[in-house]
Amino acid sequence: MTDDALVIFTPSGKRGRFALGTPVLQAARQLGVDLDSVCGGRGICSKCQITPSYGEFPKHGVTVTDDALSEWNEVEARYKRIRGMIDGRRLGCQARVMGDVVIDVPPESQVHKQVIRKSAADRAIEMDPATRLLYVEVDEPDMHEPTGDFERLARALKEQWQIEGIAAELSLMRRLQPALRKGLWKVTVALHKGNHDTRYRLLDIWPGYYEGRILGLAIDLGSTTIAAHLCDLRDGSVLASAGVMNPQIRFGEDLMSRVSYAMMNPGGDQEMTQAVRTALNALIQSISAEAKVDPRAIYELVFVCNPVMHHLLLGIDPVELGQAPFALATSGSLSFDARQLDLDTVNTAARVYVLPCIAGHVGADCAAVALSEQPDKSKDTVLIVDVGTNAELLLGNETRVLACSSPTGPAFEGAQISSGQRAAPGAIERVEIDPVTKEPRFRVIGSDLWSDDPGFAAATAQTGISGICGSGIIEAVAEMRMAGIVDAGGLIGSADQVGTARCEPEGRTHAYVLHDGSASGGPKILVTQADIRAIQLAKAALYAGARLLMDEMGIDHVDRVTLAGAFGAHISPKHAMVLGMIPDAPLEKVTSAGNAAGTGARIALCNVGARDAIEDTVRHIHKVETAIEPRFQEHFVNASAIPHAIDAFPNLMREVTLPEVSFNTSGGEGRRRRR
Repeated sequence: MTDDALVIFTPSGKRGRFALGTPVLQAARQLGVDLDSVCGGRGICSKCQITPSYGEFPKHGVTVTDDALSEWNEVEARYKRIRGMIDGRRLGCQARVMGDVVIDVPPESQVHKQVIRKSAADRAIEMDPATRLLYVEVDEPDMHEPTGDFERLARALKEQWQIEGIAAELSLMRRLQPALRKGLWKVTVALHKGNHDTRYRLLDIWPGYYEGRILGLAIDLGSTTIAAHLCDLRDGSVLASAGVMNPQIRFGEDLMSRVSYAMMNPGGDQEMTQAVRTALNALIQSISAEAKVDPRAIYELVFVCNPVMHHLLLGIDPVELGQAPFALATSGSLSFDARQLDLDTVNTAARVYVLPCIAGHVGADCAAVALSEQPDKSKDTVLIVDVGTNAELLLGNETRVLACSSPTGPAFEGAQISSGQRAAPGAIERVEIDPVTKEPRFRVIGSDLWSDDPGFAAATAQTGISGICGSGIIEAVAEMRMAGIVDAGGLIGSADQVGTARCEPEGRTHAYVLHDGSASGGPKILVTQADIRAIQLAKAALYAGARLLMDEMGIDHVDRVTLAGAFGAHISPKHAMVLGMIPDAPLEKVTSAGNAAGTGARIALCNVGARDAIEDTVRHIHKVETAIEPRFQEHFVNASAIPHAIDAFPNLMREVTLPEVSFNTSGGEGRRRRR
């Protein structure tokens, strides 16, 4: 009989021989197996649950008998009796190796747990947060060895967790001695170590074993909206998501308007900084209330934002971003205390991490998209479009990645549209127009029924039909083009030219009546010529940016397109391509990544190593500056046509037929458009 046994861990496949009586947790640590433990093997936290397997394992060349592990003990029995544990599970700190054994480490017992992001490209987020909880037992003071409580805490962390070098603020130092004595020299600490930190930072301390949550916030600070995800830093789960309008809109809907406001109004930048910080505190309160948690449990925040929002968040005057060469005050990542942003609703010790910016008009939000979608690891050439007030584009593959920004303005979000509104219940979000009768049907947010379905009126009685949001106006204009109501130049035809009374005169132009609720006191929702022009300007800027990147890359087509942004999740690929927002590609290769910037922020929140990765990636992304590129204007003019004046769309034309009509006449009859 041998004095040791073979231990095989799955799913890692790591194996080794250990002396009989070795705790499973100790064996896992020596092999580098991903097995969690907060209490350090004292049978308190139950994080180290494992499942032993018994029987014949030809693949591993072992036979596991029923006595391969030590017998069930009182610690395990007590835990199962009080808190419950799945049958067959053991605690790795209590079970000891007594023979050859195969041990499975379930996902919930792994330190680097996986959080699956459900989107066009599902991907796991490996959990390795900068902030974590550790249970530690500290030596009592001894008159013969006069050392301070803090020094003995540091020594205990080094011995029990191999953590060297901790720092604490005076406010924490004042709480240290009461916590140690109340916990009988056993405490739980919250430690933070960012990717650039040389020392661990003590954020909080509790007597004994603390089982509460430590939370983090991933925040996408956009020009129009602020979106936040409240995450549990133990497992990465999203407890709540919320969004609010950015109050800076009152200073200007687009970024350059806000820069102009700062230029023309002394103290205007400080005014905008105060507005957004106040909104953030309110958002933190509301998202915490929704999740039914105390906001003081938030110990870390990660921000992604465009360069202008980046500077205004930090309290830096954005004036230099409004003029060439568009210099950033800093482009690197930042890490500092949350109180420096006046965020007084979170824990007083909370830390902030801001992702790096790529260039003057390509910000940390684009870096977050790159972290989320990883164009630098793509075999084929992908165009990633983060649609928003200031669209940001990435084009590349594993050999090269390019980036640019394009000033699309707020039209895609329903602003500057006659009947436009934010995406809220009652807003038209989907549109179809019969190409023969020119009659529309639509869906509104809050109901799954179409307007011509039975029960639609009852289903929308509560919300009404209040306006049209961004995805709705895109579909409306594209459908009008496919139905022959709008020509390639963007002109709306008259009732005689189009063949429907829904085309009404409006001054010297025409408008299309999408919905008329005036008889019952509701709004009359039109798509006007000015609306068409606003969409043309926005989509032309977007397409021109994409063409500049394609020119720089030396290609005339892309293999696939990813639409990012919360708004991008609701854009129909077909309608986006009919409109000419994006270059031609197979429609099945046009997918949505949802709020990829928000996902990138979550990855950086949940994995400190991802911060190093994106900081390295950003250094290798080449920025194309649309503002000074001479071909931008040429591309912009050609892209004003619907879908385009020059570029062919062979993939699109296999799916749809666009009527060749032209309404650039004074007569009543439409004529065929010349190529």
